[in-house]
Amino acid sequence: MSSEVIRLHRPQGLEVELCTLGAAWLGCHVPMPDGSRRNVVLGCPTLAQQAAQRAYLGATVGRFANRIREARYRRGGREVRLAPNADSPHQLHGGDGGFHARTWTLEACDDTCVVMSLVSADGDQGYPGELQVRVTYALVEPMALEVRFEATTTAETPVSLSQHAYFNLDGDALDIRHHRLRIAAQHYLPVDRDLLPLGWLAPVAHTSYDFRTPKPIGQDWLADAGQVAGRGYDHAFLLEPHCAAAAEPAVELTSADGALSMTLATSLPALQFYGGQLLRDIPSRHGGVYGPCAGVALEPQFLPDSPNHPEWPQPSCWLRPGEVWRHLIRYRFGVR
Repeated sequence: MSSEVIRLHRPQGLEVELCTLGAAWLGCHVPMPDGSRRNVVLGCPTLAQQAAQRAYLGATVGRFANRIREARYRRGGREVRLAPNADSPHQLHGGDGGFHARTWTLEACDDTCVVMSLVSADGDQGYPGELQVRVTYALVEPMALEVRFEATTTAETPVSLSQHAYFNLDGDALDIRHHRLRIAAQHYLPVDRDLLPLGWLAPVAHTSYDFRTPKPIGQDWLADAGQVAGRGYDHAFLLEPHCAAAAEPAVELTSADGALSMTLATSLPALQFYGGQLLRDIPSRHGGVYGPCAGVALEPQFLPDSPNHPEWPQPSCWLRPGEVWRHLIRYRFGVR
């Protein structure tokens, strides 16, 4: 099945490019006061290059976003073995053959909305149950894009779908360490060298992970020798309760020049913040390649390795037959 590119637009508003390959978000053109447009989402020049990159640029990731330790979990006294990613004992973003690598079915499309679907077979990447998934991208306002997920299953399975766009609100002018970021979270997950959770939530207070008030992403890049240590950020944050059901923005990101901002609201309980420090050699739509910190990924999801941690204070990640898994992410842009 060949991949298709879809374009959504609102008069005097956003122009968005999407693709059925990975149900991916390829571009987001924001109108600026001087009449120009900034493309604030990283993407490759061609679909062939988009398919070849391994950084999940703009992809819908699943069946379970982020990492599951040793690609296994226990449930009801039974161990379920998942497909590990290549060169790793763990599973990341549903495995190498996860939803990011599939060509989705285009169900409906108009100028402001597109619906894509996917059927994940029983046993796909090791997960039980046939999972039927639908993702909707909708320009709900001239300057706001909403992503809605739905899923049903024939057998109990963990589910955590997310959107893996990389943002640069300066339009690739600078790396994102000059962006200002706020995350409404009082706790984060410390990780080991494989970026797997150590098993407990830690307070962000008095650490380099405290983004409760806006600060430059790179301000504390080298400050915490125990975690960041020059590697940058790739950590999960448990969002504050007042952000639930997308009632209030969980994230605010502002460009280095202060001319453009983005808020992110979501019904998902956690957020993975990745500073893009390992990006390299990915073809850029502007020529050349994307390098380290060319974009920041802000991925709403369940906490990583959740199937192995029922004790964590978040809603259940389990989907059962007869239930519908529904979550949303809303991105709203503002110019100054």
